[in-house]
Amino acid sequence: MLLSSILSAKGDFVATITPETSVADLTAALTEHKVGALVVSTDGRTITGIVSERDVVKALARGSAALDSPVSAIMTTQVFTAPPDTHVDELMAVMTERRFRHIPVTGEDGLLIGIVSIGDVVKTRLGELEAEKAALLEYISQ
Repeated sequence: MLLSSILSAKGDFVATITPETSVADLTAALTEHKVGALVVSTDGRTITGIVSERDVVKALARGSAALDSPVSAIMTTQVFTAPPDTHVDELMAVMTERRFRHIPVTGEDGLLIGIVSIGDVVKTRLGELEAEKAALLEYISQ
């Protein structure tokens, strides 16, 4: 199954945040959108970085003053992205190997068109396994 199938099922909404937004406001946005990461973008399409709950925790470990810092101070700037024609198995391997929990999806122009989480990938894979199981049981029982 391709990444585009996941996006078709879950939709293309991507919660973004600007680099100058405070970390305190970032935590509110993560809570509001019920997500574990936000793409950092000035226009909602161009990727400047990505920031996750893990980044917030690392920053707070250095002190509560981090809450007043801009997102740009804690975000990851080298963002791994994937095109929509990436196979789910390949994506799962990359996410496991590199310990990514969120990967932005970009079009040929490099602009943001979606995001997938490890939860999305696992849910898709489980669905595939259930379909395979049902097909095998059907085959065996006939």
